[in-house]
Amino acid sequence: MTAITAMDLTGFTEREAGVWTDERGLVLSVHFFDLVPDLPAPLDRPELLRHALARSVAAAGAGLIEAECGKVGALPAVRQLVKVRRPDGHGQVFIGSWTIPRAGCSTVVKVQAGEGAMTGLREAVVLDRVGPERYFTPHPYGPDITGGLPHHVADAEEWDARFPDHPLTQVRATLARITPTVVLHNGFTSLPPFAPDTAPGGAPGAAAPAEPPARRRWFRRGRSD
Repeated sequence: MTAITAMDLTGFTEREAGVWTDERGLVLSVHFFDLVPDLPAPLDRPELLRHALARSVAAAGAGLIEAECGKVGALPAVRQLVKVRRPDGHGQVFIGSWTIPRAGCSTVVKVQAGEGAMTGLREAVVLDRVGPERYFTPHPYGPDITGGLPHHVADAEEWDARFPDHPLTQVRATLARITPTVVLHNGFTSLPPFAPDTAPGGAPGAAAPAEPPARRRWFRRGRSD
């Protein structure tokens, strides 16, 4: 199930419900979670949110490349670009996503692609260009973020034009192309907003209550009206 009713799927072929692939090997998927979102901070505190997300991703053995707050279909959302090791240990998989949270649920648009047989070319070229002393940098979201996959300048968007076929370039560009075309279900947009640090009555420190089950019944039945 998903709260997304339409988006531009040009170049993609549906493989199963909510999952599409293209000829380059990109995987596009949409997801709905009927749970209070587990985002570690509110979206109106982007620095705190980015820092917490980067620490969480590093603790899982991966690396957060970017995290930015914005809007999808007029709703507040957070975009993440993450790199993870391939399960077989050869190369990396790059995942770009938008998480659109509401008080008691969320929907996610995700694009991912993995490196093929040739790995490390982008990193090697950039390392040679900038030099080892400028290649690895402290994580921009906090000097205390350690572990996981290291942060380096080769993941920056400025290198995408040099490597148009790299999976990170393709994930970043595809997510950017699809985002403005996403249409959200009116029932989803009308739900109370995500506010993890606001208790009923405005007191800080407690999560907002989940929406009563009857209010969201339209979605669990998969209705489109």
